[in-house]
Amino acid sequence: MKFKRIFVLILDSLGVGEAPDANNYNDSGANTLKHIMDNYDLFIPNLKKLGFLNTINMDDNPNVEAYYTIAHPSNIGKDSISGHYEIIGLDNKIPFKTFSEKAFPRELIDIIEANIGKRLIGNKVTSGENILAELGERHLNYGSLIIFTSGDSTLEIAAHEDIVPISKLYSYCEKIRKLTEREEWRVARVIARPFTGKNGKFRFTNDRKDYTLKPQKKSILNNLKDNEYDVISIGKLNDIVDGEGITKIIKASATNIDTINKMTDIMSKHFTGVCITNLSEFDSSYGHQRNVEGYATAIEELDVEIPLILNKLNNDDLLIITADHGNDPTFEGTYHTRENVPVIIFGRNFKEPKKMPILNTLADIGATIADNFDVPKTDMGTSFLDQLK
Repeated sequence: MKFKRIFVLILDSLGVGEAPDANNYNDSGANTLKHIMDNYDLFIPNLKKLGFLNTINMDDNPNVEAYYTIAHPSNIGKDSISGHYEIIGLDNKIPFKTFSEKAFPRELIDIIEANIGKRLIGNKVTSGENILAELGERHLNYGSLIIFTSGDSTLEIAAHEDIVPISKLYSYCEKIRKLTEREEWRVARVIARPFTGKNGKFRFTNDRKDYTLKPQKKSILNNLKDNEYDVISIGKLNDIVDGEGITKIIKASATNIDTINKMTDIMSKHFTGVCITNLSEFDSSYGHQRNVEGYATAIEELDVEIPLILNKLNNDDLLIITADHGNDPTFEGTYHTRENVPVIIFGRNFKEPKKMPILNTLADIGATIADNFDVPKTDMGTSFLDQLK
């Protein structure tokens, strides 16, 4: 069965249980979805029909309306780049640097300050909302840039739009990106985080920008673009791959619902190829914040949108719902967790939706997309296209 359009919806950080190698990451016992359900009476009837809840234990559901399974992560690391790379068929065997204990070394701070000509404050392992509450007013008073990390492989620079114009913040982050290409400081992402508001009401804007290292190889996105298929990025994917293989860029909104609206708008357009959407609110607003109730509410909000998404699909469309890593809100710290991810596959004409065998890598998704459009896949992943009946 071949499809004209494939939509991949990435539920950022919504893992479904510890990966086989979770112990190597000190993440034994992590299970984002299960632990949310343990602490909150989650009501998601539409996702339940698709087998979403069955991915926790991989139990059989004879009444399911979609194929469902889980995928084990195979790339090293548990950051967004490792997960997204794997989905599009790129391996990552050299881990990016993390600074999860004492944040960034003084040597790096000194070099950044000397290169951009600005003082840095913060330098903590924390969440964005917490750092704004602590240092936002100080930034307004003195103009120093706020630097922090989530504990994953990120270096984040925050500045108020009234103090530092967005274009200037971007230029600072571009310089920092070049500085952190050195192996000892090789973070996966340098992130510009503009914010607005007054003390007690600071909030990040939608003008966040991620500066990543350009992929060293071609992904399935490049192969699709080279063969004149549409490759639409809604959200962070374009930043993660530094634009490689993308034909249309749509910036994400601050909320999942607004981002879903952008996706459903694209679903009404005519194109042939793939559209990959990332719902980052799960991760940034609730996973890193260790906000179980907020995370649960966001899942319920997604569930309400599922019928609209399914109704927007044409008979020759395919929808794949998955995640890039975990971020168990019941775990200590503010970091991602090394987890398996759900893989839900829905098509209008499926005759035998059921549980599928467990996937050994997220790259099987990319391999399936490549197989569908008859373009070369990478050296990662195995297509499951012939299993869809």
